[in-house]
Amino acid sequence: MQAIGRVFAVLYLAYNRMILHDGWAIASHIALSALFSFFPFLILLTALASFFGAGALADDAAGLILDVLPQEVGMPIAAEVRTVLTEWRGDLLTIGAALALYFSSNGIEALRVGLNRAYGVRENRSWYLTRIESIFYVVIGAGVMLVFAFGVVLGPLIWGTLVSYFPPLAEFTRVVDVLRLGGTAFIIVVALIVTHKYLAAGERSFLSILPGVFVTLFLWLLGGFVFGAYLAHFPQAYATTYGGLATAMIALIFLYTLAAIYIYGGEINGAIAAMRRAAAKRLRSKATRYEGGWHW
Repeated sequence: MQAIGRVFAVLYLAYNRMILHDGWAIASHIALSALFSFFPFLILLTALASFFGAGALADDAAGLILDVLPQEVGMPIAAEVRTVLTEWRGDLLTIGAALALYFSSNGIEALRVGLNRAYGVRENRSWYLTRIESIFYVVIGAGVMLVFAFGVVLGPLIWGTLVSYFPPLAEFTRVVDVLRLGGTAFIIVVALIVTHKYLAAGERSFLSILPGVFVTLFLWLLGGFVFGAYLAHFPQAYATTYGGLATAMIALIFLYTLAAIYIYGGEINGAIAAMRRAAAKRLRSKATRYEGGWHW
């Protein structure tokens, strides 16, 4: 019972810290920045793929991104994504690609602001250093998506060849599909760990960030299921309210939900650290009284 009580205490303290740190406002900033960054990131991804002679892989990488969205959210966005990605792009080293790279990094900068507030730290690095770091994360993310896309394209071909030679392997096709989705989930976990560990100012151990990462993953899965079920049962809910902007608003509200959960995950870690500091302070205070002649 004490363990359950401590868990609820952490959850409640994290929520209060989120309100104190203007977490809801920061979540809207992250959601809007992410929406603005999404298509520039895909343009950059397409340019990279075209530069290396593998333009078709960019569309597969975009499909991997959309795999993690509920169908009701992903399908309208997918139509716009295909429109953006159908144009061949070889302008990787042009000003347009540089601007796409810069605007893509805005989403990373928004995450940095939210994490810094959640962990109660102040950014003391120069703005250009943090911007360069954010651009680096964007480039690394694009590279990872392309490498993973190679696996998605070549994987089915290799598996099909194996099945043709060993027909009994066809029974494990579903397992292979699960592993493919598991690879996408693995990328998300790694991204969460990296951002919590290195994006915010200061230093944190891997063990100290795991509670927030696990809470974020659980709430993301739950939030995606609930949001998708809501749109499935009330498909016209946003269309009647926002008209022609319904698609954009669905994406924005969904991103806002994800961003709020992400910040709450950071606040979970911040709350645990704050409670540990408070406990250590009480122990030091008791020790000081004892040394001064106070006994308990």
